Amino acid sequence: MGFGSYDESEQEKQELDADFEDEDGVNAAENEHDGSVEFEFTASNDELLDRLEDIKENT
Repeated sequence: MGFGSYDESEQEKQELDADFEDEDGVNAAENEHDGSVEFEFTASNDELLDRLEDIKENT
C-alpha cells in the first residue's frame, strides 16, 4: 500500500476510549471572582473626539 492510501480495514480496527473521569474536566467555578473595576479618564470628551478623528483619518 502506498503513501496516502486509505484502508478501511485499518479504520474498523480502531477503538475510541470514551471513558472520561470527572477530574479530567474543567471546573468553571473554580476561579470565579466577584469584584468591581473602576476607570479614571483624564482626557476630556473633546480630546477623545479629536483623537478619534485622527484615528479615522489614518485608516
